[in-house]
Amino acid sequence: MKRIYFIMLLILFVSYTENFLVFAQTEKGKSVDSVEISFDISGNGDTGLVFVHGWSCDKSYWQNQTEFFSDKYKVVTIDLAGHGNSGLNRKDYTMELFGDDVAAVVNHLKFSKVILIGHSMGGSVILEAAKKLGNKVIGIIGVDTYQSFVEDWTSEQKDGFLKSFNDNFVLTTQGFVRSMFPQDADTLIVKRVVDDMSSAPPEVAVSAMRNLFYYDPIPTLRNLNLPLISINCDMYPVSIEENKKYVKDYEVKFMKGVGHFLMLERPDEFNRFVSEAVKKIYGL
Repeated sequence: MKRIYFIMLLILFVSYTENFLVFAQTEKGKSVDSVEISFDISGNGDTGLVFVHGWSCDKSYWQNQTEFFSDKYKVVTIDLAGHGNSGLNRKDYTMELFGDDVAAVVNHLKFSKVILIGHSMGGSVILEAAKKLGNKVIGIIGVDTYQSFVEDWTSEQKDGFLKSFNDNFVLTTQGFVRSMFPQDADTLIVKRVVDDMSSAPPEVAVSAMRNLFYYDPIPTLRNLNLPLISINCDMYPVSIEENKKYVKDYEVKFMKGVGHFLMLERPDEFNRFVSEAVKKIYGL
């Protein structure tokens, strides 16, 4: 009798947690330089939504999007090389190689149609991934990125900023991350992100930041004929008209009253913005 009761409970538990079990599916592949790339995959559908995190983050930052979008789409969240559970055996963490990480996962999963979604530094990464994936990509969604495609910092300013991270990575990162939240942000979210990002491997973080600073997206943009929609907070100005010079189909939407981590601060509202962007890419 106890055995039958246990089996019934197990069946109920599996039925109740079926989605969770799907969400927990983690796989690994190899990038172009043989670095191991960890990614999670869930959901159903013909189109893949591929979420790419930002600087010193990881795929867990998309946890509020995974469940929401898995009903209609194949949802993939990726740990770029040097981040999360992916390999650390890379000497230089460039946007081009990060793009290879994303392309390797998309090709591994044999997607024929994907929308790339990138937060912060991930915005530059998905431009490179789109270049490598060609017709598989039907649209690009930026998340608090693409404020300006034209560089306005001098080399001296970039090097000075990087020096502070080299001198004291933890303290500098903590201050840097706190500055990206509004004053009334949820303190638990702020603490989680500050603690997480300041514990990133400094050699990876500084290399990635340096390469991001010296990355020029314009040559790639000029060869991409894709709709690009950016979902941004209202803390930073966006050079909308300037950006339109380099992207034929460009649009930016603003979430008001949030900081850089829109998907964590107000996930339900953010998911609605992404849903609308996906529909527009489909022409709905």
